[in-house]
Amino acid sequence: MGPYVPHTPDDIRTMLEAVGVDDIEALFADIPPEIRRAEAGVDLPPRDEASVQRYFRELEGRSSAADLVPFLGGGLYDHFVPSVVGHVLARGELFTAYTPYQAEVSQGTLTWMFEFQTMICELTGMDVTNASMYDGATALAEAILCAHRATKRRTVLVPRSLNPWTRTVVDTYCWGAGLHVEEIPFGDDGLLTPTDIPDDTCALVAAQPNFFGCIEDLTELKERLGKAFLIVSVNPLTLAVLEPPGSFGADIVVGEGQPLGIPMGFGGPLLGLFATRTEHLRRMPGRVSGRTVDADGNPGYVMALQTREQHIRRERATSNICTNSALCALAATVYLAALGTEGLRDVAMCSFERAHALAERVTALPDYTFAVSGPFFHEFTLRCPDGKASEKRLRDAGFAVLPPEVFRSVGLEDTLGIAVTERRTDDELDRFVAALEGGG
Repeated sequence: MGPYVPHTPDDIRTMLEAVGVDDIEALFADIPPEIRRAEAGVDLPPRDEASVQRYFRELEGRSSAADLVPFLGGGLYDHFVPSVVGHVLARGELFTAYTPYQAEVSQGTLTWMFEFQTMICELTGMDVTNASMYDGATALAEAILCAHRATKRRTVLVPRSLNPWTRTVVDTYCWGAGLHVEEIPFGDDGLLTPTDIPDDTCALVAAQPNFFGCIEDLTELKERLGKAFLIVSVNPLTLAVLEPPGSFGADIVVGEGQPLGIPMGFGGPLLGLFATRTEHLRRMPGRVSGRTVDADGNPGYVMALQTREQHIRRERATSNICTNSALCALAATVYLAALGTEGLRDVAMCSFERAHALAERVTALPDYTFAVSGPFFHEFTLRCPDGKASEKRLRDAGFAVLPPEVFRSVGLEDTLGIAVTERRTDDELDRFVAALEGGG
């Protein structure tokens, strides 16, 4: 937690005059009064600096997950991060860099951005990608807005098997844009079951894998959609072994890049991926680094496309997200370069094999079954006799899993979410099974 130096009254008065308002309350006039009222239920700690620091240190210390072995999934995963990633990120010329406004003094930044774009295109099977977004959830929401701009239609088909936290972001964006969200159910196998495609559909969203960890069959989805967009939200690690969405005709591929060399970090910072086809390049939010040559024929890199409102007129911008996750994108670039094709595949297959080995053992226990039966990658849902009791048993044994209440929101009762990565050891798997048996 970094230090905070407050503004003086004169500073505040000068800034208010510059933006043309009389007081601080006027800055928040668009927020409904019932939310701004002090009695709205916001329980803030004491406001002096020492008390605030002490409060957050105590809050950090009470985090019950800090000492637990993470079998957590749902979008964030505990993968090993090679030391070279942190070493490169800590270099001053990269750690302190911001938007490369001047290409001639930003060649290092523009070069790794170009490499990042190239690697993400190779993984997704798409033509172009931007140089990152905030996170996977906002990337998906922006992809839906992109599809709306292209088709002028207002219905979005979203699977119920989509990550519920991502779904709330999508719902908020669609509400703001006046779009209608229609939910697609899932079958006993946990896979989406689209039936009729409304004429006003601008996009169908598919998650690969979905929130249950199941691998969707993307075959012929695009053919059924016609002019509507197929948007696929991916875990990029799976693309080391699965056919890329571009092979199935996806119009836009988005995803959360956290598995690519970024620690879980109590939920952030994260990395949004966004790739599309060349014909949608100018509808894509964010920015693009391009390769060119100088007057002497030497290769060089420039900012080739900038559709953020920070760079162009607000009404022409494709997004009001005015920055990105450049340092996290650099981490992903270093991670992918360090592992290479074979290394990334090894991580994916190790995670896959350990997850399936654990799943086989826990579903052999009495009364424990898969909540959904579809094929999965490295994450699965386990139906328990008593979900809360099973979660407590695992927590007491030192393990963290996604709890039953998360899955209740998507229609599954007494269900735990379990993700296994290459970091989980044989001893941890043994103790996990023993805990469910009651011996841990």
